[in-house]
Amino acid sequence: MTENYLALLEESLRKKLQVMAEIQKYNLRQQEIFQSGNVDMDCFDGYVEEKGSLIERLTALDSGFEKLYAKVAEQLNGNREKYADRIRTLQSLVTEVTDTSVQIQAQEARNKKLIEDYFRKEKDGIRMGRKSSQAAIGYYKTMSNSAVMPPQFLDSKK
Repeated sequence: MTENYLALLEESLRKKLQVMAEIQKYNLRQQEIFQSGNVDMDCFDGYVEEKGSLIERLTALDSGFEKLYAKVAEQLNGNREKYADRIRTLQSLVTEVTDTSVQIQAQEARNKKLIEDYFRKEKDGIRMGRKSSQAAIGYYKTMSNSAVMPPQFLDSKK
């Protein structure tokens, strides 16, 4: 029975690593979008949705792992040497999951910076466009009003 639970824990960790690898792929795709000169926000939004569903799967796997581990932990207390190989495998997988999680967090931080930089540039571009627009309107108004100036040296005695 305990052997089956340990096998399920191992399978859960391996599935978690697969899902995390998919998340890393989407992070790289998002990074490529913002590093290229042509940002496709629809594509980016699609990747965000896909990552959202992967994160939901990851959360479900975490929850299942924790519940299963709670059942197995009590049974392992007296029999650790009996399952030593399996426990080492699980420890190795947990380390791999932790390392992958750190890598994902680093990717997310880099992508966040890229996105913030992109939106800052877009905002600055809009601000410059607005200033140019205001300058053009001001110029137009000035030029429109200058054409209506009354003559200054008109002889009105005639």
